[in-house]
Amino acid sequence: MSGHSKWATTKHKKAVIDGRRAKSFAKLIKNIEVAAKMGGADLSGNPTLYDAIQKAKKTSVPNDNIDRAVKRGAGVGGEAVDYQTILYEGYGPNGVALMIECLTDNKNRAAAEVRTALSRNGGNLADPGSVAYNFSRKGVIVVSGESTTEDDVMLAALEAGAEEIEPHSQGYEVITEASDLVSVRSALQDAGIDYESADVEFVPSLKVEVDADTARKIFRLIDALEDSDDVQSVFTNFDLTPEVQAELEAENEE
Repeated sequence: MSGHSKWATTKHKKAVIDGRRAKSFAKLIKNIEVAAKMGGADLSGNPTLYDAIQKAKKTSVPNDNIDRAVKRGAGVGGEAVDYQTILYEGYGPNGVALMIECLTDNKNRAAAEVRTALSRNGGNLADPGSVAYNFSRKGVIVVSGESTTEDDVMLAALEAGAEEIEPHSQGYEVITEASDLVSVRSALQDAGIDYESADVEFVPSLKVEVDADTARKIFRLIDALEDSDDVQSVFTNFDLTPEVQAELEAENEE
């Protein structure tokens, strides 16, 4: 998600994370396995693995689970992993565009689960290319605003090649070219600025504002999609006004 919708989605996920912790752990472990398989177990030479491990640690995945995932991915001990990345394009309620990223060892199962989640929650699959043209692969680094200022973030990130910094009530979203994600993330760390997440995502070039009712439907659809073990990430082009975001946050706190 991008813009206000990313922050709202993050809050929404935190509200339900306890009930889905095991599933969340499994997806984070899968990311580690794939990163280790693609680039090896050496963190200094595999920034993708480093970020996957950092993300798992921030979500409290036990260190033993992380270590075993690295070994499986790197082929240490004879175990092997074999996943493929599949992208599905779709539409949600009110025509909101969706990019659905799967990491699976069973393409037919993944396709069936994505199709079912969409059809049961007001969405449908789209023809290849009909949605993707509105999205670009970008590095997205989320920085909390609790311990830093916008000037500090801008100074560190822009000098390292960041494209833009979007301030929000909870912090800052640093956008980079996908190839610059690691260097900008490292620059923030060198400046003593902690980050909540650093991922390569599908960022929409054109966003559409939705009302609270549509946002609720979209969140239900995202939950249904991410309930599948094969779905790693869901990206959309919806955005929320501050008023709609406040309304949804108030509901989550009830």
